[in-house]
Amino acid sequence: MTRNAPRGPLLSNPLLLGFDEIERLLDHVSKNGNDGYPPYNIEQIVGEDDTLSLRITLAVAGFGEDDLDIVVEENQLIIRGKQLDDTSRSYLHRGIAARQFVKTFVLADGMEAGEANLLNGLLSIELKKHQIERKLKKIKISQAE
Repeated sequence: MTRNAPRGPLLSNPLLLGFDEIERLLDHVSKNGNDGYPPYNIEQIVGEDDTLSLRITLAVAGFGEDDLDIVVEENQLIIRGKQLDDTSRSYLHRGIAARQFVKTFVLADGMEAGEANLLNGLLSIELKKHQIERKLKKIKISQAE
């Protein structure tokens, strides 16, 4: 009877060097923001000059500009929504709760967050992909003494 060895970290291949940060990001994203709220779309947009961009649209009905915060931190696009309960209102039925959320998207190298718009309860964030300059570096080999 053979046993399977326990699976190590996702990027533990010895040929993948220095990817610890990416693995940490993937782990963080998999643990946060998987509750489906708020619902969102990711749309691919091809510009007239064949440039690729993305648009993330979140359904944030009831949130105003002051209730939303968008930051890019360490290749992560983090969208936070926070509503305060209005204690001056007396509800007979409350089906729309004041709810907080944090949605995190990991951005690849070359992805840059652009402008954000809030219209009719939909928050749209534009992401542009820039071409990463490929560099070739020749390593000189010296005689070991």
